[in-house]
Amino acid sequence: MSDIEHVDVHDDPRKWSKARKRFTLAVVSCASLLLTLAVSIYNPAINNIIADLHTTYEQVSWTLSTHALVTGCTPLIWGAFTELYGRKAVYLVSISLFIIGCAVAGDAKSIGVLIAMRVIQGIGGSAVLTIGAATLADIYDPKERGSVMGLYYAAPLLGPALGPLIGGVATKLFSWRATFYFLAIFGGVSLLAFVFFKDTFRRERSLSYQAAVKQTMQKRLASLEDSEPSLNANTEKIDSIDKQDPEIQNVPDFQEVKIGLRQMPMLRPIILVLRRPNNLCVLLASGLIYGGISYCLAYTVVRTFGAPPYNYGSLELGLVLLSFGVGNMFGSLLGGRWSDYTRRKYQEKHDGISKSEHRLHSTKIMMPVLPAGLIAYAWMAEKKVNIGPICVALFFIGFSAIWIYSSILAYIVDANAGRSSSAVSVNSFFRGLTAFIAAEVAVPLQNALGDGGLYTLMAGLMLVECGLILLLIAKGSEWRERAEERERKANA
Repeated sequence: MSDIEHVDVHDDPRKWSKARKRFTLAVVSCASLLLTLAVSIYNPAINNIIADLHTTYEQVSWTLSTHALVTGCTPLIWGAFTELYGRKAVYLVSISLFIIGCAVAGDAKSIGVLIAMRVIQGIGGSAVLTIGAATLADIYDPKERGSVMGLYYAAPLLGPALGPLIGGVATKLFSWRATFYFLAIFGGVSLLAFVFFKDTFRRERSLSYQAAVKQTMQKRLASLEDSEPSLNANTEKIDSIDKQDPEIQNVPDFQEVKIGLRQMPMLRPIILVLRRPNNLCVLLASGLIYGGISYCLAYTVVRTFGAPPYNYGSLELGLVLLSFGVGNMFGSLLGGRWSDYTRRKYQEKHDGISKSEHRLHSTKIMMPVLPAGLIAYAWMAEKKVNIGPICVALFFIGFSAIWIYSSILAYIVDANAGRSSSAVSVNSFFRGLTAFIAAEVAVPLQNALGDGGLYTLMAGLMLVECGLILLLIAKGSEWRERAEERERKANA
């Protein structure tokens, strides 16, 4: 059976020069900083925003939770657009929205306006981080993706590393509004870079687009075959191609078919992703690690260390969060390489047969480190110890969390060939939903349980997340292959 990832296409992105691939990786990676910077640059300024806009922590949490929710939901829509109009058009439109949201947020005079603009900012920024993984899947083969995903995700993880520092400095020297103006300028630079970006999307390698074309052609031929008997041969041609290769569903070249958004199956690819048990398992694990760590931890750190006995200002808070961000960055770089190495090792062990699940073995080494780091942080923060050991704990939390997450992200792409953008979009939805919940419950749980109880609970959730990955290692291949066979029979 043919492999849809390697169908012959014009100007095949997989065959581009190393220089062009690196330029594409650099542009997409830098642009993916927009969303993570928008989250992290904001945290050290929270106390200043509360004072300036005369609001509360509970109200400010809505600027975080609504932002998280829309960054999770809108990729489902962006994913459909990118399957129709390509990657470049979506990048240009979404970054423009991001710039507008940042510029207006910087001038906000009330918490309501700030919340609304954070929503616009999130809608725009979400496309870049989501479509970025699909863009890299367009140009790199599965055997290279672990390292590439590690490099790619290291760039947006500079957000958690540099964002708090930039936000702290900008807030201290100017005001919290300067953080949004900085983001607007950075968005403008990214927008300019995408003007020179060459689209990587090829419709022949998209199951969603091929399904839409097939359905449209069959309807058109069915309506004309009575008056044009010669078209019966073409109808048989479509059917014969599908029988030879039901997954790819190649489209004949004899007629140009125009597809609009109305013809695109927006829900079907999402449903097919969610119908696979292996996907549900990895998506839940992804949501737990992203929502619990990236949103809950970063927000509560500001409350913990902005209060007595620490009483840190925006700059000091940025430096504390820097340790977490640096851990993220190194975990992504090293974790991606280890993921590729592990996949190659298991491929050799299985007589050259490579399975998507093989790379998940690379997460085992960090499974004890993540909950241990959370428990260490929990009780050191609870007991208000010296900040040095706390920063070490934050580093290892960031390092181990992203080490695991980089393999999860690469697996989501590998295990959904032909639907990578839909799968990554669904992953963003799970992340956004858990981040929304985490941002809303963080303050009440911190008030009720303290840092000790809150992050001991979080360590327990990370054990659940590790359990899901171990279940996927044991059963994922069987589940995935059974689902693929069911889909092939349905399309036959």
